[in-house]
Amino acid sequence: MNKQAEHHLQVALKRISDWKNSFGAWEQDPTLSVSEEKASAVFHDLTQRLKGNYPFHHPVYAGQMLKPPHEIAWAAYSLAMTINPNNHALDGGPPSSEMEKEAVAALADFFGFGDTFLGHLTSSGTTANLEALWVARQSHPEKKIAFSENAHYTHGRMCEVLGIDSVKVPTNPEGLFDLNALIADEIGTIVVTLGTTGLGDVEPLHQILPWAKEHGIRIHIDSAYGGFFRTLKDSDLIDGTSWKMMEQADSIVVDPHKHGMQPYGCGAVLFKDPAVGKFYKHDSPYTYFTSDDLHLGEISLECSRAGAAAVAFWTTLQCFPLDQKEGFGPILAKCRLAALNAFELMQHSDTLIPYKKPELDILGYFPVEDSTKNVSQISELSKKVFDIGMKDRSFYLSLFKVPAKDFVRLHPSFNADEETVTILRSVFMRPEQADFVEELVNRIEAAVK
Repeated sequence: MNKQAEHHLQVALKRISDWKNSFGAWEQDPTLSVSEEKASAVFHDLTQRLKGNYPFHHPVYAGQMLKPPHEIAWAAYSLAMTINPNNHALDGGPPSSEMEKEAVAALADFFGFGDTFLGHLTSSGTTANLEALWVARQSHPEKKIAFSENAHYTHGRMCEVLGIDSVKVPTNPEGLFDLNALIADEIGTIVVTLGTTGLGDVEPLHQILPWAKEHGIRIHIDSAYGGFFRTLKDSDLIDGTSWKMMEQADSIVVDPHKHGMQPYGCGAVLFKDPAVGKFYKHDSPYTYFTSDDLHLGEISLECSRAGAAAVAFWTTLQCFPLDQKEGFGPILAKCRLAALNAFELMQHSDTLIPYKKPELDILGYFPVEDSTKNVSQISELSKKVFDIGMKDRSFYLSLFKVPAKDFVRLHPSFNADEETVTILRSVFMRPEQADFVEELVNRIEAAVK
């Protein structure tokens, strides 16, 4: 935590403590006390064990989608947790519920839904997508849900849980959907992923949307990872075509605990038509009594949710607006530049070859030696490089499997002697990596050599 966040947290903790004491003096029950000796020993052990984590906070970490929360978000979350509000009902957290409504309204405006929408935060992107697919089922109970081969694996699982038939849509090497493979009358909702979790691919909403509208098919956008990149839709850093059409979707999911710089867990789901709230309607004999205003639990599948997540996200949005020129825009631009810089460096490397040009901030690439001819050799070498970085802690990468047939289409000089090939993958989620990426690439090249 930086000194600024630490200072403000300490001041805020004092104010909250004064507020608590305003209700009258009281003493903590002795059954809850822990000796100083015991607490000291336990926290010493705790800090030692936490050092077993990978350095997610440092630009040397370019492995998985693990972005440390901003100090402001961490401080706000910690402050709220001293109260521990529950955003299921206004009884559990009136201020944090209002903050959630305001934060979600900011997201709805950001995605082009305007003032008429229904939405809330969730504990994860998976839960947010589950709600979206559940509403899809309720809207078209006899229809299937379609998603691409590159969609997150949980879409298939969630369809199984919900008892919905699903269809995987084939895609070509350019990412376009083979819509001819679908029987339109059988599809109720099609999922479009803007920022796949594999390589950050932006699926062609501009291709799918006219077809879906023609056939009366709902559009759900899974932008759990990529959603905040909409701040760059008018820049020259990304192709903004699909990002500019998001407001035409029926539902959108985004994960603030990814590029929104929030602690786990914080997802969000938004529906363009507030009338879908009828599917959530339920009664609880012991809650919803303190206010006639809408309680968030009345429009959510989840019950208890951490109000601290809403507090942290609201606080972050006050400091970092959803704008291209300030706030989130410059941060996302740096992440995008890190991936582009790595791509350019590897194009001139003797040992590292980009798999393809990244669309966001995730780069796939693979190591080669003079004798490398087969994809099996690439897989073996990728695993060796991955292990070297993990062992000497000089860098932290991830591995990614791609079908060999797709690999050789992009890189025909190699032989597909196996059905899949394992390549290296780097996720550049920290803006500091834009300036660190040359050093990182040098370290990876040294490991290959």
